[in-house]
Amino acid sequence: MKIGLYFGTFNPIHTGHLIIANHMAEYAGLDQIWMMVTPHNPLKQKDTLLDDYQRLQLVFLATEDYPKIKPSDFEFKLPQPNYTVNTLAHLQDKYPQHEFALIMGEDNLKTFHKWKNYEAILEHYSIYVYPRLSEEARNPQFDNHPKIHMIAAPVVEISSTFIRQSIKNKKNVMPLLPHKVWAYIDHNNCYKK
Repeated sequence: MKIGLYFGTFNPIHTGHLIIANHMAEYAGLDQIWMMVTPHNPLKQKDTLLDDYQRLQLVFLATEDYPKIKPSDFEFKLPQPNYTVNTLAHLQDKYPQHEFALIMGEDNLKTFHKWKNYEAILEHYSIYVYPRLSEEARNPQFDNHPKIHMIAAPVVEISSTFIRQSIKNKKNVMPLLPHKVWAYIDHNNCYKK
């Protein structure tokens, strides 16, 4: 099975994440998409980040009606800080029957050369890139690379930061979130402070 790994803090997961994940599952030749919930990064402010398991629960609620999209807490069990290259090695050990690929936004591809052991990642894994609006120029070293696939997915410019700020400012963000995610956030008063 060919699995697309979509990493993120998903703080919170929103309809933009689902649009990209579903597009990758339906149109990019991937059998499943695993939403890899990234644990708390010590460099990020904890006050804006929901607990790891709350964010995992939101991803579960958002994806339960999508059979090809699965939530994953795989990185919760790995030593921190964690790097994508290490996660990929652990995944390949645990699931040798699967072929893994990375899913990333075009903005991340522009800084991919700064990732730990990015050459090793490119040697062993394909990368599926969805478009993002960005001022930065593309890195020419990745143009026409055989392992990098530019996917004509919809351009979705919804941000979790914007959603959190809007909730704090008592704005209605219901259209930006799956209904069950909105209900959980509202019921648990998430992001209101």
